[in-house]
Amino acid sequence: QVQLVESGGGLVQPGGSLRLTCAASGSTLDVYAIAWFRQAPGKERDGVACITSSDPSTYFADSAKGRFTISRDNAKNTVYLQMNNLKPEDTAVYYCTARPGSCVNDHHYYFFSGRGTRVTVSS
Repeated sequence: QVQLVESGGGLVQPGGSLRLTCAASGSTLDVYAIAWFRQAPGKERDGVACITSSDPSTYFADSAKGRFTISRDNAKNTVYLQMNNLKPEDTAVYYCTARPGSCVNDHHYYFFSGRGTRVTVSS
C-alpha cells in the first residue's frame, strides 16, 4: 500500500511558478509510474504529466509542454512537478497518483492517489 501526500499548492499570479511535491510512504516509489492529474471545478480530471519508474521517461499534456517539468528522487521517495509561467487555466486541484509499470493517461488506471493540493492562478 502506498500513501501519497501532495504539497506546494497555493495562490500565485499569472506568470508565476510553483513546485508541487508528492511524498510517498508505505512503499518505495521506484517501481511505480507517477502521474499528476488535475481537476478544475465542474470539469473532468485530466492528466498533466507522468514519469515512468525506469529510464525514466516523461510525458506531458499539450497544455503543460514547455512550462512544466516532472522529476523524481527515488532516494527521497518523492516526485516533483515544477510549474512555470502559470496561467489562470491551470487553476485546479492537483493529484499525485501511482501505478506499477508504464504511464497511462487515465486516472482510473492508477491504484493510489493523494488527496490533492489546490493551485489557484489569479491576479
